[in-house]
Amino acid sequence: MDTTDRIAELQNKISKAQGRKDYLEGKINEATLSIKDVKRNIKNGNEALIIIQKVAEETQKELEYYISEIPTLALAAVFSDPYKFKVDFVQRRDKTEADLSFIRDDNQVDPMEASGLGAVDVAAFGLRPALWNLKKPRTRNVFILDEAFKHLKGHKENVNVIQIIKELSDKLNIQIIMVHDERVPLEEIEKGADQILKVTMKNRVSQVEVL
Repeated sequence: MDTTDRIAELQNKISKAQGRKDYLEGKINEATLSIKDVKRNIKNGNEALIIIQKVAEETQKELEYYISEIPTLALAAVFSDPYKFKVDFVQRRDKTEADLSFIRDDNQVDPMEASGLGAVDVAAFGLRPALWNLKKPRTRNVFILDEAFKHLKGHKENVNVIQIIKELSDKLNIQIIMVHDERVPLEEIEKGADQILKVTMKNRVSQVEVL
């Protein structure tokens, strides 16, 4: 191979190498831009996640207040020295759980360890309309309760609870059908009920009387 052919071959190789170099530089530029896009997306994603977390925290606080409000009002209306009801949303095992507690004099106690289960009955009743009101879509506005206040003691407290049932029923437009033993005079029950059915047993057969 003479010198001219040798030079032409080398020029051809250089040209191919230059083309390969230009191709690789283009790919490097594309990869650099792609990395920048990924970093920008990660940054935007992290910022969006922070916003979502803040919104979730605010929503949880609002839910905690809303869910706690009605049971607390119910307890205050029934008892002279009531507990406050409190719900806290906490993260456990990557799940959100709700802790329920009673508060009195800045002391937090487990409701099941509080003195008397009557307060638990009242708080549980208050929870029902609070949670029902959050449902989307809502279920029918009818509550059927069986001895919802069976642990509640005291004449005054049982009179108060009848008034609370009536008030919540009227304000939230909820129909409440409840089986309840007669712990207060009939005239007190009549103040809070639109209709009373008295059930007695005779020869092992239920007798229903409309009062």
